[in-house]
Amino acid sequence: MIARIPLAAIALAAAGPATAETPAPPPSAAAGLVDPQAEVLALKEERHSRLTLPVMVEGAGPFAFMIDTGSQATAVTHEIRAIAALPPAGRATLVGMASRREVELASVGRIEFGTNSYTNFLAPVLAREHVGADGIIGLDALQDFRVLIDFRKATISVEDTASRQSRSGFEIVVKARSKLGQLLITDAMVEGVRATVIIDTGAQASLGNMALRDKIRARRAQEVVTTDVNGVDLTGELAFVRSLSIEGLSLTDVPLTFADTPAFAALGLQDQPVLSIGMQHLALFDRVAIDFENKRIMFDVPADIARAIREAERRMQYMPRF
Repeated sequence: MIARIPLAAIALAAAGPATAETPAPPPSAAAGLVDPQAEVLALKEERHSRLTLPVMVEGAGPFAFMIDTGSQATAVTHEIRAIAALPPAGRATLVGMASRREVELASVGRIEFGTNSYTNFLAPVLAREHVGADGIIGLDALQDFRVLIDFRKATISVEDTASRQSRSGFEIVVKARSKLGQLLITDAMVEGVRATVIIDTGAQASLGNMALRDKIRARRAQEVVTTDVNGVDLTGELAFVRSLSIEGLSLTDVPLTFADTPAFAALGLQDQPVLSIGMQHLALFDRVAIDFENKRIMFDVPADIARAIREAERRMQYMPRF
């Protein structure tokens, strides 16, 4: 039996050869986000169980954009390009979970989400049916911020990291390293095998590569098909892993789809165990915060699990030492 599950993709845009119509990015593009005030916005859950928020594009909108911590680039759809009259800006190669495809670029002067904005950038233009939203807010627009997703309240906070240095009640704080703007957790364990973990809010399913599957000798449960942002299908093997541990956090009987993808290869991870954690597992937590500036990922677990963690820590503290 072949099952079709929603998009699991890490979109990485790489600029292609310049053309006569490709404008040079204005000097202010490097400044990125401006007006870094904490802003809480209501979220809507779209059909693939991912989260969108209202975004204005060149004063038009609002449109439903998806926060995608697995996407290097902020992107728009063909409909948004037409409505906002975005000028063409050449072409680029977009790396999705299943494919590498050349796509059109549009020049965007300004997008706004709450009181925050991202200015003067080139955006890949994608098909809405493959994105599942009107656009994507990617890593390029999030580097100076901490993104806090509260699954229980269905809200998102985009916060200035300079004023948000505390744990803020989080039970688990994990240090990460940055590569191509992506935060990577490098000390996770899957059935006793060390693996790199990517937090991907733009994917519904969690995905591991074949190097991880071979290390843990996972048995295939069924074949599944996902579709990436380029509209290309990726066939993978669905299996359940017995344990996934990150710091003090442990999950059991975790469903993972295994496949080798161009997106993992673009991060230089194709030959080592790696997995991306999608919304199906992130939503198990009360809150998840991704702090790009300070290279930390924080998890707020449900109350009963938090009590168990604290009790275990107290027992360890008072255990006799020999």
